[in-house]
Amino acid sequence: MNFKIYLTFKFFFHFCFSLSLVGLTACQSLSDPKEGITHQIIRLGSVLALEGQEEILGNRMKSGLKAALDNQLVQDKKIKLIFENDYYEPSIAHQKTQKLIQSGIFLMIGNVGTPTAKKTLPILKKNNIPAVGFFTGSELLRSQSELIINYRASYAQEIETVVKMALNAGVKPSEICAYVQDDSYGISGLKGVRNALVKAKVEENILRPYDQVLEYKEKGNKDNPFLSPVGFYRRNTPYITEGYNSLKQWEKITGINCRLVITAGTYTNIARFIKLAQEKREDWVISSLSFADQEGLQFDLEEYGVKDKVIITEVVPSLDSNLPIVQEAKSNLESEFNHVSLEGYIVGKMTLKILRTIPGEISRESFLKQVAISKFDLGGVAIDLTQGRTQSSDLVSITVLTSQGFKQLNKDKLRDIFQ
Repeated sequence: MNFKIYLTFKFFFHFCFSLSLVGLTACQSLSDPKEGITHQIIRLGSVLALEGQEEILGNRMKSGLKAALDNQLVQDKKIKLIFENDYYEPSIAHQKTQKLIQSGIFLMIGNVGTPTAKKTLPILKKNNIPAVGFFTGSELLRSQSELIINYRASYAQEIETVVKMALNAGVKPSEICAYVQDDSYGISGLKGVRNALVKAKVEENILRPYDQVLEYKEKGNKDNPFLSPVGFYRRNTPYITEGYNSLKQWEKITGINCRLVITAGTYTNIARFIKLAQEKREDWVISSLSFADQEGLQFDLEEYGVKDKVIITEVVPSLDSNLPIVQEAKSNLESEFNHVSLEGYIVGKMTLKILRTIPGEISRESFLKQVAISKFDLGGVAIDLTQGRTQSSDLVSITVLTSQGFKQLNKDKLRDIFQ
């Protein structure tokens, strides 16, 4: 070794050691900052909407993660969460992800949205960074990549649950329509509708319009020139008329009425769409995915005077459940406790449990190995990531809008909403 380099290294080592004796951390980089872990800190990143039209989702997810993880210790290392705002815009999510990677993060956790995930997942994969507990049920995150670790059930499972319920209530497959965001999130919803109809063994002519639209959209074409039981709206906009008119055109030309309209959108737009449908006296039952945020959707619907004919699926336990994890989250989150923050809390606690059960040195490699053998009870919620599972929970429940808000109803009552 060059003598000058040796002296420089020796001086730096002793300087860092001296600083550590008085509690300073200027030399934490002697660990492995590239992996987002030092002698004192494990850095977790999160890119989500903290401002803009969908800020309530990002901020509630942030609250849940912070309540579960902030300043928790793992092998004497303190967990530090770093949040970046992407306004629910893919290009900004891309920039913020690169920023976090350059600063050094151990993993990415709780990101919100499908179109943003579509942009960020390739960057995370390239840098070998795990993507944990993203707030989306898209098939994008159901690949067999060991870097993707989900908590929630998929959108396909949510939609299949609603379609089964509707068919059992006497709705014909041809009477199922869709209204979705015109991006990868909406396309995930459309694929979910199609898959649910395939499982119901419907005739080919029912699937053909969905196939036509999906093929066209996946080629990158932006408009929707086909007559189909599908309406679209543009992300981060309040525009609903074009999507509504598409469904009305379908009804007029085919003579088939939509009895169930499955939506894949954000609560602000979906609430406006429901308001328009009821003003036009449409006899549609409109269902929403959990991404729409039950509390936000309910608030807007109350403002619009909507009181019935609305369904939303949920992928976390009921907020009034006696499960220990729910009661714990409720106590810690207080006024910020809702379905989204509960999901963030569960994701955080799941991640913390896995980190704390790693034998030996913590690294991304040891974390992923521990994920692959993780099967445990998390305060009444079963977590199972063994046997190559891409998500730890299959929980889906249906809630229906009543005069007392969204409620879980028994099967007979669920049938009644289609009468």
